[in-house]
Amino acid sequence: MYKVCHMTSAHKSNDVRIFVKECSSLAKAGYDTYLVARGESREENGVHVIGVGEPGGRLSRATSFAAKVYKTALALDADVYHFHDPELIPWGLKLKRKGKKVIFDSHERYTEQILCKEEYLPKFALKFIAGGYGVYEKYALRRFDAVVFPCKIGGKNPFKRLCRRTAIIGNPVVLSEFYDLYDPNLKPDEDAVCYIGGLTEDRGITNDVKASHEAGVKLLLAGDFSPESYGEKVKNMPEYSSVEHLGFLDREGVRLAMQRCRAGLYTLRDRGQYFKIDTFGIKVYEYMSMALPVVLSDCEYNRNMTEKYKFGICVDPEDPSAIAAAIRKIIDDPEAARVMGENGRKAVAERFNWGIEEKRLFKLYESVLRK
Repeated sequence: MYKVCHMTSAHKSNDVRIFVKECSSLAKAGYDTYLVARGESREENGVHVIGVGEPGGRLSRATSFAAKVYKTALALDADVYHFHDPELIPWGLKLKRKGKKVIFDSHERYTEQILCKEEYLPKFALKFIAGGYGVYEKYALRRFDAVVFPCKIGGKNPFKRLCRRTAIIGNPVVLSEFYDLYDPNLKPDEDAVCYIGGLTEDRGITNDVKASHEAGVKLLLAGDFSPESYGEKVKNMPEYSSVEHLGFLDREGVRLAMQRCRAGLYTLRDRGQYFKIDTFGIKVYEYMSMALPVVLSDCEYNRNMTEKYKFGICVDPEDPSAIAAAIRKIIDDPEAARVMGENGRKAVAERFNWGIEEKRLFKLYESVLRK
């Protein structure tokens, strides 16, 4: 039995992509699976979770805490190490020098996302930092055994020929979570819409608040504001009276929140990688699983997918009135909304589910472990 170890210094040990999908699938397939991550140790879904506490802050997370994750993982003497954060790249290189198989799971195109980190990094230095990271990443990828990315960008694999193996492994839903638990007989008793996920200005929360107020509906926000100062700014908006902030929810809490709603919002702004990637955020697949019509930003990939699967409406994310009009269109035409919801569930069952993606994960591991 091969021993595999996933490593993360930034994500929680119950992270959906890392724990619920990748680690749980590997354990189910017979791999002796470990996850070294923040928090406490536990055994769940056949995965040995090794908790290493919490980082003291953003700087310590990328330095001393990352080193702690590495040392804990190294002691396990695994056959394959699969890490999930760019700050762990130096430790991935150390593992390679020790003769280990190493996979980098790049959740985002960090060369793009660094350019949007004005709240953490000096604005004048963003291009320099992004460029420097890009050079270092290419150097590391030539030495790793594989790199994983969740989607193509503009129809192309951004890591093609940069690493000896590349795998596109998407991030859709596990059918047993929301899709299988959907009850068509449970109908919302109020006009409400929702946004599930991190609450930031780039993700369109300010305009969602304005739009929901204009549409005369309640907006359920499930997630944490980042940074906290942005949360205070939103809460001081006069339109915030339409908001019910639920905070961070577990998976059952997310399901119950969506069950209260008539539509899900995904009106991300044109920042960083958002309008370039050929995928949705996982929240869109979750909305679709629960038969919620989706209001999405009008970019090429979203437009193509809504035209093909007819599960939502694309709008200008910078126009609160356009978002409000789409919300009202869904609420005021329940038959059209029902059809959109059914179309979304059908698309999840046939194309957008983890059962399809885990086969790509298994194929990658078989390739990496092949002598």
